[in-house]
Amino acid sequence: MCTDLSYNVATVQAVQARASLHTIGCRLNQAETALLADRLRRDGYHLVEFGQPTDLLVLNTCSVTEHAETDCRYLVRRTLRHSPHAFVAVTGCYAQTGAEALRHVPGIDLIVGAQYKMSLPDYLPPPPALRKQPAPQVLHTRKIDREDFVLAGAGDYQSTRANLKVQDGCDFMCSFCIIPFARGHERSRRPEDVLREAEELAARGHRELVLTGVNVGRYASGGLSLLDLIRRLERVAGVERIRISSIEPTTIPDALLDHMADSEKLCRYLHVPLQSGDDEILRAMHRRYTARDYAAFIEKAVHLIPNLGLGTDLMVGFPGEGERQFANTLSLAGELPFGYFHVFSFSRRPGTAAARMGDPVHPATVKARSRTLAELSRAKRLAFYQGQIGRSVKVLFESRDPDGLWT
Repeated sequence: MCTDLSYNVATVQAVQARASLHTIGCRLNQAETALLADRLRRDGYHLVEFGQPTDLLVLNTCSVTEHAETDCRYLVRRTLRHSPHAFVAVTGCYAQTGAEALRHVPGIDLIVGAQYKMSLPDYLPPPPALRKQPAPQVLHTRKIDREDFVLAGAGDYQSTRANLKVQDGCDFMCSFCIIPFARGHERSRRPEDVLREAEELAARGHRELVLTGVNVGRYASGGLSLLDLIRRLERVAGVERIRISSIEPTTIPDALLDHMADSEKLCRYLHVPLQSGDDEILRAMHRRYTARDYAAFIEKAVHLIPNLGLGTDLMVGFPGEGERQFANTLSLAGELPFGYFHVFSFSRRPGTAAARMGDPVHPATVKARSRTLAELSRAKRLAFYQGQIGRSVKVLFESRDPDGLWT
C-alpha cells in the first residue's frame, strides 16, 4: 500500500540540514546510496559521515542473510543514541521483504520499498519539518516495474573508483536467494543514461568505473549487450578502467573473454560465484551448471586472459551438505586458480525454496567449515600477491599524502 508523502521542496524555505547515509550489503546497494547522496546534496543537505550527529539518516539495507537484517536494527538504535531527533528513513532489500517487521522497530520514520527507492528524497518532509513521527510511514508495493530504466544524477563518491549501476533484478531464482523477491524481475538501464552518468563521473575525476547489477551479465537494452555497453564506455573521455562486478558464469560469452584479453581499459578481473563444488548441492540450489561445467569455464577464461584475477562466492551449510559434499567444494576451490573467496553461511530466507528444505547442518559444523574455507582463501590471496612480484603494472592513485607522495 502506498501512502502519499510527496512534498514540494521548492516551495519551502531552504534550510541547511545534515544528512547521513549508510549502506549494508553489495556494490549495487553502494551505487544506489551514492545516487541518493548526490540527490540529497543537490537538494541542499550537508552530507556528514555516518556516526556523526545528523538530522536525517538514510539506511540502505540488505536481506541476503538474517545477520544483515539484524545489522539494520542495530544501526537505527546506534544513530538515535547520538542523534535522538534524527529522521530515520529505511530503504533497500529489507524494506521490501520485511516492511511489516520494520514497522515495529522503534525510531524508524519512513520505510521505502524497492519501487520507490530512487525517489526517496521526494517523500521526505522539507528540512524544517524533519522531525520524529509517531509511527513510520510506509511506501511499499509488491509490484516492481519490469521496464528498462533511467536514473537521475551521478553517484557521489570520494575515491578514484565509482560504481555504475547498469542492471537490476534477477530471474534465475536460486533456491536460497531472496533477491528476486526484493528486487523483482530483470531489467536494464538504458545505455544512453549509463553513458551520461559515466561522463559525469569522469568529469568529477573518477577514473575507474565498476559496472554493477544483480545479474549484470544479463544486461540487454536498446539492442545492446553487456559487451556492447562496455565498448561504448571505453570511449568515454577520462575513463581509464572499467571493472565488472560479480557476474554469473553462464552469462559470460567467449566474446567478452576475448575482449577482456585485448582491451586496454577492461580490467582482467572476474568475480564468478561458484557457491558449491558438489553437483548434488548445486542441483538443490537451482544453479545452472555442474562442478565440471564451472571448472571448464574457469580453465577457458584463464587460458584466454593472461594474469586474470579471479574471485568467487562459496556457501557453507546449505541443507543436505554432508562431509562428502563439503569435501567436494573444498577440493574444487583448492584446485581452481582463485585469488580469494567470499565465504557465506546458509541463511534461511522466508519465501525461498531452500527455506522449506530439511536436513539442516549443525551451526558448529557451519562455523568450522567457514573457517576452513577462510584459511584456504587467505592462502590463495597470498599466493596471488606473491605471483605479482616483479611485474610492472599501471596503477591509479587514490590521493596524495601531506608529504606529496601518491597513495
